[in-house]
Amino acid sequence: EIMPSLVGSEMCIRDSHYFRRGASTMKRLGLILLRVFTAFDWPLLAILMMFAALGLTVMHSAVGGTDWRFAEQSRNFIIAFFAMWIMALIPPKWLMKLALPFYVVGVVLLLGVEFFGETSKGATRWLNLGVTRIQPSEMMKIAVPMMLAWYFQRHEGAVRIRDFLAAAAMLAAPFGLIVLQPDLGTALLVFGAGFFVIYFAGLSFKLLVPVMPAGIIGIGTLVYYLSLIHI
Repeated sequence: EIMPSLVGSEMCIRDSHYFRRGASTMKRLGLILLRVFTAFDWPLLAILMMFAALGLTVMHSAVGGTDWRFAEQSRNFIIAFFAMWIMALIPPKWLMKLALPFYVVGVVLLLGVEFFGETSKGATRWLNLGVTRIQPSEMMKIAVPMMLAWYFQRHEGAVRIRDFLAAAAMLAAPFGLIVLQPDLGTALLVFGAGFFVIYFAGLSFKLLVPVMPAGIIGIGTLVYYLSLIHI
């Protein structure tokens, strides 16, 4: 009578262990699914989806139907959506570790474009890697704000004027290389993305007032210079 009782107790303990392990697995799976579906800022995603839908509607109206260009743009939107979703799942600490090498690689590729790039329609923006062609200026739209955010995070609480000057140099390097291609539109987008990181890092508006006229004159000069090139 004792042996059956012991065997029954062992089975109960084993079943209880399996149940707890199964419950723990389900809990981890639930947390993963919760993280997957809460990775997005849903109001921001809704705004992005509205802009995407508006863009496709305008494109459909412009081309008069759903030809290959419409299908290709729709495919690009879907690919971008999943790429954005994957990026949203990456922990910020990992992104911070990637910021410096991502920026350095981007600047090196921009230098590669300057010396070995392919010219198309009057602009040298593409770099042929043998397997494929890439446009490094596009990656700098992400690399520059990531790099500046990483830099200011390292100096958080002790940001000084020299830190803003160093950040300005980090922004000026890719901006200047992209302007030389020439691609003023992308250069201004990269500049804007980096500038707002610097501003929100604590740059005083008083320091901007004397610089703004010089910036406006400089951008105006660039626009005039580039317009002469394309005449």
